[in-house]
Amino acid sequence: NSSESHNCAKSILTSDRLQTVVTLSAFFNETWEAANCANCLKNNSEGLSNSTVEFLDLFNKSLTCFEHNLQGQTIYLSPNNYTEVCKNCNKTYKMLNDLYNSLQRMNRQGGESGHSAHLCIDVEDAMNITRKLWSRTFDCSVPCSDTVPVIAVSSFILFLPIVFYLSSFLHSKQKKRILILPKRIQSNASLVNIQEKYS
Repeated sequence: NSSESHNCAKSILTSDRLQTVVTLSAFFNETWEAANCANCLKNNSEGLSNSTVEFLDLFNKSLTCFEHNLQGQTIYLSPNNYTEVCKNCNKTYKMLNDLYNSLQRMNRQGGESGHSAHLCIDVEDAMNITRKLWSRTFDCSVPCSDTVPVIAVSSFILFLPIVFYLSSFLHSKQKKRILILPKRIQSNASLVNIQEKYS
């Protein structure tokens, strides 16, 4: 009935007591927003953004590298020794990690999707899985390139108190003065005492 104030669609959606369709619609909309799904898509949501496609491709290459290098090791080596994985997949993992970091920086500035928030949940979960496999399961550690400067600065800071106290000791050390008593007859007080004795 067109004379009613609310439209037909609204009355159909809210016709049941639980309002199941409205509740499900709200749930899926909240999930979409919370997962930042729009950040994986292009501006007009016609498909995945180029950066997301590139990331997922590199993610699949990393997992393939992990699986390929694990096949020969599980038979002959102990399960805790994953040196082949660490050595052969280091380049792929580093490329994936660098791409993820650049996507984070780009996403803070708006990115391809036009949304300036977190990366979408698919990209974040994929990176979390890869980092967990790399660091916890395979126990691969990438040596830090800043080790030498950190050690140099730490040594310098630890050496400063020694320099301070040593220089303080050397500068404050003074030669003991040798007091030479003047060769006077006697002080005025002792002369008074002598005069009192004789008077």
